[in-house]
Amino acid sequence: MKITMLGSGAWGTALANLLCENGHAVTLWTRSPEKAAAMACSRVNPRLQGVMLHAALEITADLDSVAQSDMVVFATPSYAIAETARLVRDRLPSRAILVSVTKGIEPETGLRMTEILTRETGRVAVALSGPSHAEEVSRNMPTGCVAACEQVALAETVQDAFMNDTFRVYASVDVVGVELSAAMKNVIALCAGISDGLGLGDNSKALLVTRGLTELARLGLALGGRMETFSGLAGVGDMIVTCTSMHSRNRRAGILIGQGVTVDKAMEQVGAVVEGYYAARSAYQLSRCTGVDMPICREAYQVLYEGANPRTAVVHLMQREKKHEFEDSSWS
Repeated sequence: MKITMLGSGAWGTALANLLCENGHAVTLWTRSPEKAAAMACSRVNPRLQGVMLHAALEITADLDSVAQSDMVVFATPSYAIAETARLVRDRLPSRAILVSVTKGIEPETGLRMTEILTRETGRVAVALSGPSHAEEVSRNMPTGCVAACEQVALAETVQDAFMNDTFRVYASVDVVGVELSAAMKNVIALCAGISDGLGLGDNSKALLVTRGLTELARLGLALGGRMETFSGLAGVGDMIVTCTSMHSRNRRAGILIGQGVTVDKAMEQVGAVVEGYYAARSAYQLSRCTGVDMPICREAYQVLYEGANPRTAVVHLMQREKKHEFEDSSWS
């Protein structure tokens, strides 16, 4: 299969290598001709230190490679996915399967990544997500993800393309649940980092992550997701790995904010896109539009966008009115 990977960050690069190992003819696209030339020469991507690019991996800054593809994988930051889709839509062959490995929600519209691809290209797209650090996938550490699409045959085709002895892929039709989980866990990971930066303990993080998962499930059910997705790999699995690992840019940014670094400086020091920052605004907007109670996401929004003090946010969360843990048929 001929596959083009759009986006040369750590995740796109790790997946491009994996697909090469699976025997596919893969082209990795980067926006910068200079970066493409440097990677082609050095066979190293600075975004993925210590990992050699597969010998068969082609690298380009020319989008014409898309025209020969059987599958096109979008691995750009969430804020760039719409623009990238517009750039390639007239080059896409009719046979090409579109895949999003980007995690986020579009601000203002509340659209998920596959919905953006559909809006821009008129095509159905598959979401691939789960607890998967690029650094570990690139070193062939056992990893599990979910390929989701309402058209199950497309999800299963993506499953076949990516799956190997160290990268296990499950198919799902719950694209809503999988993509909301992908975006929301980044918000909670930012909060988990803030908790660490404030010097709070394991009890605090367990409370935060568990109740964050509850907020994800509430919103996901309201938007048509399935409960089992939130308790699976794409939900609780991705939440655990992103909230606990120093591979997580979201957690690292949160630690800095908790230590008193300004939000802008924290993003700058991390040195790569912190998706939870953008997702916090989208989650806050969705909670207001749907009427779903999401106190952690509300406090995260106020810290990130309104300059609220993180310690004050903790007090607000702890002093909420008392309630039963399970007050309806869903997590509450």
